[in-house]
Amino acid sequence: MTALQKKLTNNSRNVASFIFLVFIALSAISAFYPSRHPEGGTFEPSNIAFMLSAAGLVLLMTPGLSFFYGGMVNAKSIISTMLQSFVALGLISLLWYVVGFSLAFGDDIGGIIGNPMTFLFFDNVGLAPHDRMGTVLPFALYAAFQLKFAIITPALITGSFAERVRFWGYVIFICLFSLLIYCPLAHMTWHPDGLFFKMGVLDFAGGTVVHISAGFAALAGAIFLGRRKSHLEQRAHTPVNVPYVVLGTGLLWFGWFGFNAGSALESNTLAVLAFINTNLASASAMFAWMLFDTVRGKKASAVGACVAAVVGLVAITPAAGFVSFGSSIFIGVVAAIVCNYAVHWKTKSDLDDTLDVFPCHGVGGIVGMILTAVFATEGGLIIGETSLLVNHLLALVIVSAFTFLGSLALYRFVSLFTPMRVTEEEEAMGLDITQHQESVFAEEAHLASTCQ
Repeated sequence: MTALQKKLTNNSRNVASFIFLVFIALSAISAFYPSRHPEGGTFEPSNIAFMLSAAGLVLLMTPGLSFFYGGMVNAKSIISTMLQSFVALGLISLLWYVVGFSLAFGDDIGGIIGNPMTFLFFDNVGLAPHDRMGTVLPFALYAAFQLKFAIITPALITGSFAERVRFWGYVIFICLFSLLIYCPLAHMTWHPDGLFFKMGVLDFAGGTVVHISAGFAALAGAIFLGRRKSHLEQRAHTPVNVPYVVLGTGLLWFGWFGFNAGSALESNTLAVLAFINTNLASASAMFAWMLFDTVRGKKASAVGACVAAVVGLVAITPAAGFVSFGSSIFIGVVAAIVCNYAVHWKTKSDLDDTLDVFPCHGVGGIVGMILTAVFATEGGLIIGETSLLVNHLLALVIVSAFTFLGSLALYRFVSLFTPMRVTEEEEAMGLDITQHQESVFAEEAHLASTCQ
């Protein structure tokens, strides 16, 4: 082991030790913190069953994303890439319980963020309803549903710096991103006293909060971590396992029904509208992308179809409960064409966004946010009103700048304590071995086990 490798190993151990101590301290505090969990209220059982199912579907999207991303990277980083998505399930769940939910939905502070003490350690989050957030559901179920959105958002970012990010640096980053960027955006958009909510910005299920924020954080990450050696040498990027990509897309599409329809927050006709719109937008985007590729002289590929289906899902997310069936088809088509061009532009640039997170999620979210203001059946440009579009454009500028600059600052901050980027040697060996001592290759896996 070289001196540099020893230094990096010791750094990882120190970082992990610090995180471990914090985790132990928080777990001890949670055991003795005088949290109250109110009970009471009369609920419609069908609404509870519906929202439990929706929350489970949204949770399924993160493992789906791990397959989607894992199938696209090189064979030496497939485990690492999948784990980066999967680990968010546990890490963000704990953060959400401690303080994340309070920052997102606690008592308003300036329309920007919630009071961290309001629901600290889920205090006052129980089986009773909550007046400010609606009385249809037990408040704990609402918190659980919102948690699933908080989980998948940082997981989406990982595709931009795949094959070159150091694991413990990533862990610290997503903690900070969740608390300092995601939670304020969720508060501004979905809390009744939030800045965007009061502006009248429409984001039915997270086009702004989830996809635009993840897209711009991904852009910042790709820029900050720099280009891979393979990208500098202009070697073609070939997905390692296309069936994984197809499987991941199927899980995402399936889970997205909970993502969008569940955002109606009860079993009603609004949920039906969101459900149908979600499917139509994804279907139209997939078909439009394949046709567009063929017209441009390319083959209709499985990976292209899968990426397009996700692009349609991204674009319809902010609009799902606000537009008609026909509008959802058009939104899917427009998103497919625009994002296809964005991916093409990215491949011609020096930007090494490994799995096209910004061209698909960032740009797709932007398309969805703008077209929501165009086609909304109440207040939309299509019925002659302009204020909603103006407010959406203003919010778009704020969200883009806040997320991009804030994420860039967080990457720099984390790098003060631990390197975010693996070395050139580690990149060549692959992240599975260098970060986790695991491998999909039998010989390398055996070698890793003997080195532990």
